[in-house]
Amino acid sequence: MSSLPSFFQTSKPKRFHFIPRYYDPEKEALQQRIAMIQQELGLTSEDDNNYVRRIQRGTMTSYFRRKLRKRERSSNLMLVVILALLVWLAWFLFF
Repeated sequence: MSSLPSFFQTSKPKRFHFIPRYYDPEKEALQQRIAMIQQELGLTSEDDNNYVRRIQRGTMTSYFRRKLRKRERSSNLMLVVILALLVWLAWFLFF
């Protein structure tokens, strides 16, 4: 049947290209030892050791908490303003 011409072209199956990654604990331990020895001998610059992460754990959580508090304050303020307007309107209509 495959030798017969067909009106429809069938697509070829797509290939899955996966490059496996692996963890080599010996290589990482060796790199840590080399870094420690270089630091002891003073071969590294001071700028490498002064790296500080900008994003710390809990940063996003505190951001969302602050945002929630701000939203609650604004809704409370809006409620007070509406209540004051209603009281003023009631006073104006009845007195």
